[in-house]
Amino acid sequence: MNKDRAEGAAKQAKGAIKEAAGKMTGDAKWEIEGKAEKTEGKIQNAVGGLKDKAKEKVEKVQKDATR
Repeated sequence: MNKDRAEGAAKQAKGAIKEAAGKMTGDAKWEIEGKAEKTEGKIQNAVGGLKDKAKEKVEKVQKDATR
């Protein structure tokens, strides 16, 4: 797990809390901001996942090249 995945997961959690608070208090602005933050976290998490996959592929190619 890289930095992007950890930060993305944190943003998703923060966004979910903000969205729930907005729903409970009737604050549409908080609700929208929470949804946006959750989405941003999902995207950042996905980017981190792609970086992890790319790193794995590079390591495999390097390992295969040394044989």
